[in-house]
Amino acid sequence: MSDAQVGPHRVNRIQQNLLSRSERRLLDWLCRKLPGWVTPDMLTLLALVSAMVIFVAYAMSNVDPAWLWLAVAGYFTHWFGDSLDGSLARYRRIERPRYGYFIDHSCDGLAILLILGGIGTSPYVRVDVALFALTAYLLLAVHTFLIAKVIGDFPLSHLGAGPTELRLLLIAMTVAMYVLGPQQRVLPGVSGFDLLGMITATILLGIFIVETWRTGRKLSAGDPTP
Repeated sequence: MSDAQVGPHRVNRIQQNLLSRSERRLLDWLCRKLPGWVTPDMLTLLALVSAMVIFVAYAMSNVDPAWLWLAVAGYFTHWFGDSLDGSLARYRRIERPRYGYFIDHSCDGLAILLILGGIGTSPYVRVDVALFALTAYLLLAVHTFLIAKVIGDFPLSHLGAGPTELRLLLIAMTVAMYVLGPQQRVLPGVSGFDLLGMITATILLGIFIVETWRTGRKLSAGDPTP
């Protein structure tokens, strides 16, 4: 955990996902190796374009499942851009706190819409399941922004998982889509991929509800009724 200026106020960035230490070493190494002409804004744009590519790949999997491999490649470039933009700005000491916070998280919201929307257009996951997952993810994001404002903490992970672990889960699911095909039904009208999406969304929603309750109690104790 370290102090960081991620918005107009100083907050504590809390990152406790399973891969955080090894990922941090890799990101620091990449920051040292990136040429000077690569900027944080370029990396943010790369992440957004990668999300668009992932959307197209899932949509085109209706035509040919081989397009799913483009989605897998898109996840890797999305990780590269999304994980490195802020890291590079901090490494070079060129942070623009309000601008970076606003643009980065705005692009993150659009990216998750493209990714989960793309999954919903594929023949592997029902669109209502994809939208449930999108809603749960965005609720948890809203919670993160709220507690950054009212408490000063900015958690980047929950239950030992963060964006990197989520990408790995989606990569594994995408490979399984290619291998198993869209006709794997565990219940009438529900595929195994639908079930995975519903379970993941339910966990995210559960985290949101529990953390909202815990934070509300903490704030209530700190702001007693007059």
